[in-house]
Amino acid sequence: MASAAEKTSRLLLLALLLAMAWMFWSGLFKPLLIAFGVFSCALSVYLAARMDYFDNETFAIHVGWRLLKYWLWLSLEIVKSSLDVARIVLHPKLPISPRVVDIKPTAKRPVYQVILANSITLTPGTLSLDVYNGVIKVHALTEQGAQDLVEGEMDRRVAGLRED
Repeated sequence: MASAAEKTSRLLLLALLLAMAWMFWSGLFKPLLIAFGVFSCALSVYLAARMDYFDNETFAIHVGWRLLKYWLWLSLEIVKSSLDVARIVLHPKLPISPRVVDIKPTAKRPVYQVILANSITLTPGTLSLDVYNGVIKVHALTEQGAQDLVEGEMDRRVAGLRED
């Protein structure tokens, strides 16, 4: 159980992140639209508080250096994969060898399994098809992409995010 001060700080962080995301994605700063943005952010924070979202540690992601370091690594992987997919698509013979593989995440908590599945989907050339009973079914565009996932570098990095 999180203390009252932890819950309050998490709700304020949520409010700040929602407001920043809304401003970044909307790019519109007219009074009516800003009012809608403030209302939607406030409603989201209110609903999170009413659901006791931050009482359950299963869903609480701790934003720290580990997570920021992971985001940087994932960004570089996305760029490398994008270049690899572009090379494959532009190749005259289109050298693809689609595969579906099952990945068994190291982390057992659902939030980390979802982070892994979403990270796989964000990386071009791979797509998480299903997460069920602790197994992620993944479609990979190439055999090498499937092999990279089976080797588990991304899984190790997501498991490194755990603070338990």
